[in-house]
Amino acid sequence: MFMSCGGSEERVLPKIGVISSGRGENLRHILKAVQSGYLKARVVIVLANQPDAGALQIAREYGVASEFIDPAGSSRQEYDLILLERLGRANVDLVVLTGYMRLLSPAFISRYKNRILNIHPALLPSFRGVDAFSQALQYGVCWTGTTIHIVDEDMDSGPIVYQVPVPVRPDDTRETLKARIQRTEYRAYPRAIKMFLEGRPRLEGRRLLIDRPDTVL
Repeated sequence: MFMSCGGSEERVLPKIGVISSGRGENLRHILKAVQSGYLKARVVIVLANQPDAGALQIAREYGVASEFIDPAGSSRQEYDLILLERLGRANVDLVVLTGYMRLLSPAFISRYKNRILNIHPALLPSFRGVDAFSQALQYGVCWTGTTIHIVDEDMDSGPIVYQVPVPVRPDDTRETLKARIQRTEYRAYPRAIKMFLEGRPRLEGRRLLIDRPDTVL
């Protein structure tokens, strides 16, 4: 799906572009997975819409190109065209969102159709939108978790790639539940990316099926 022709191993590895708004800890664990060889891919660019996003500092620590792109004065469509230009210049194969707090425009989703992954701190389709931790506590569920899904035109609604359940304890607060889900995310996101890149992902309706090829990338 992401194989290119010729050149060294470094050139044929899938190229990941990351877009973030926040702390970037999921990015750190993705980069660790790349560094260890667990993920056979390269993170080639990190973009952020907040100047103090932790993801920018983490990218610098790992020697990955990074850039703050100021959204002020740009419409959603105009801003996304800037993102697309940066990703295109880096020849990105897969877009990974880590705490990105803006909805992507239809033009962006069309350009990378079925090649944009996002992580959400709940077992979708439950508790879509913001503050899924509080939603889970208020609803009184026994289990919540984390979901990696393909991004489509609606919020937190794309086909599911991978899910991991997390128990809700009777004494949980928003912060304790959030911390436990985030620890699960750090393992789940690299795993989901690996499945997606090394398999043959295909959609049947809303269901994502991932076949293992004879040889992986």
